[in-house]
Amino acid sequence: MTAGSVDDGKSTLIGRLLYDSKFIFEDQMAHLVESSKRLGKESIDLSLLTDGLRAEREQGITIDVAYRHFSTPSRKFIIADTPGHVQYTRNMVTGASTADLAVMLIDARNGMLEQTIRHSFIAALLDIRHFIFCINKMDLVDHSEEVFMKIRNDLLSMAEKLKIKDLHFIPISAKFGDNVVKVSENMKWHRGRTFLDLIESIEIDRENKFHQARFPVQTVIRPYSSDNKDYRGYAGRVAGGSFQKGDEIIALPSMLRSRIKNINDSEKSIEKAVTGDSVSITLEDPVDISRGDMIVKPGEVPQSGQNISLMICWFNERALKLGGRYLIRTNTNETSCIVRSVNYRINMHTLEKDTKSKSTKMNDISNITIHTAKPIFYDAYIYNSITGSMIFIDEGTNETVAAGMIMPG
Repeated sequence: MTAGSVDDGKSTLIGRLLYDSKFIFEDQMAHLVESSKRLGKESIDLSLLTDGLRAEREQGITIDVAYRHFSTPSRKFIIADTPGHVQYTRNMVTGASTADLAVMLIDARNGMLEQTIRHSFIAALLDIRHFIFCINKMDLVDHSEEVFMKIRNDLLSMAEKLKIKDLHFIPISAKFGDNVVKVSENMKWHRGRTFLDLIESIEIDRENKFHQARFPVQTVIRPYSSDNKDYRGYAGRVAGGSFQKGDEIIALPSMLRSRIKNINDSEKSIEKAVTGDSVSITLEDPVDISRGDMIVKPGEVPQSGQNISLMICWFNERALKLGGRYLIRTNTNETSCIVRSVNYRINMHTLEKDTKSKSTKMNDISNITIHTAKPIFYDAYIYNSITGSMIFIDEGTNETVAAGMIMPG
């Protein structure tokens, strides 16, 4: 995913990457030329490739998350181009929640801004383990190595606080293609790899993630047909580990045990289902399981409880209400909760924990403790981002007001 402050060149970088890699079709190219002329651009504006909304093109900013698929001989990519404006932080969180690599754009003229810190913090909070900091618009600072090194040192200091282990720095000019796909002739002092070389070669670390078996049940399938009179299948997506025929399982929250009789992928029977597979599972015993329950393996039962501490990104114009009641959804489970306490708020200038000013407003990131109406089963987000995340919904307006990541207990 790409992130950074407004107008730092995120969409232009993606456009340049696709253009120089010959991944833009002729009809797309013709449309880019036509759109650039209509908007009064002197040359082709490659950012229009991802800025698809009319409001985005008029303002020259990204509002929604734009996804682009492409592949090279060595790797397949899905790029999420996320918005830089503070107002659309919630969209940035959406794009970052499924990413393995964060690409942070920084305008060389402005250096590290509050949004750079905010987006880096959110990406680290969402357990993205690989970062590339692209110091963009180097052409506007005369391709100065001194400017690049100063920004690099500032970013290193921030990354140390965020405990980012795998980070890379590249001086680029997305508009002209310097160090994007081709090595820049204007910055011979930079001896590192190009952006494309780097994203092709980074080894993605998923250690400790999704190892334990998790199967949140989405629905119960009862065909009631003459061919399947007694069929009872539990459908959902495997959220961790694997399941195969004959495995002993535990159904949560009842804690009843059974064995897997069959696993169906669409209409065919399969021996094994792994993380990410959408399947239906039948059991040897008539266990009472419904939507929101979870199937796991013995010895791999997740944490459970009603008092849960988590980090939240607040999305709504109305501030978080201490003692307020919200609807929460985690996996396929839904219940209500009360906010018991705001433990601290993150100061986005210093990245310190602010325990005095705990008011949580739009785009703030805070650590809170909630009490749920019923016990729920969960993992820490760093071990399983599916069973360790939740969203908060205002019961009165049905708006999604926050995203939460459960902390290790």
